[in-house]
Amino acid sequence: MARKIFLTYKYGDANVYPLPDVLWTKCRDYVDDLQKRLDKEDHINKGELDGQSLADFEDETIASKLRDKIFDSSLTIVLISKGMKSPWDSENNQWIPWEIAYSLKEHTRDSRTSLTNAMLAIAIPDQQNSYSYIIQDNSCSSCNCTTYHTNTLFKILQKNTFNRKNPVRNECANHPVEDRPQTGEFSYIPIIKWNDFISDINSYLDRVYKINEGISAYNIYKTVV
Repeated sequence: MARKIFLTYKYGDANVYPLPDVLWTKCRDYVDDLQKRLDKEDHINKGELDGQSLADFEDETIASKLRDKIFDSSLTIVLISKGMKSPWDSENNQWIPWEIAYSLKEHTRDSRTSLTNAMLAIAIPDQQNSYSYIIQDNSCSSCNCTTYHTNTLFKILQKNTFNRKNPVRNECANHPVEDRPQTGEFSYIPIIKWNDFISDINSYLDRVYKINEGISAYNIYKTVV
């Protein structure tokens, strides 16, 4: 079954591991690689506004541009790269947070309502072929849990991770009771590694559609700070 997918990413971020036969690999090259791997029936709409500042737009113009791109999609993929977040601009003046926000909102047009998209965040390896900037495996010697450095992400993305209303935690005594690692589907926007994703694409996409079906179990944060 064809899927309508919206992709949001930092077009020119070069803090990524080189792809084969791609000189000066940027995040945009991973988008091209991903598109080749998806089913031919899948329709991709790319949010590629590299270098275009939000400062030139009024809020309603921003809303209109994003609604046009996102309205007809059912899934939004966020490509996480090490340099995706500009330290020189506020989050309110960067496109990715707005694209995430509009993917999470419901929109009505011509008596048709577009519901909250299923969401997936895919971490791209950095220049050293490492994911440790965002994902740290086996961070506890006892339970081998994974640590996600969500504090480095845009706030709207951060707030939609670990946002299950009634989280389930493991029993590892190495962690304080209130801070024991969560298990199961603890994030509305799960974060996975690029290499894991491309090894079983349809399984991961099916997974986030299932999370979307159970959206009422999550506190969804839809506001750009």
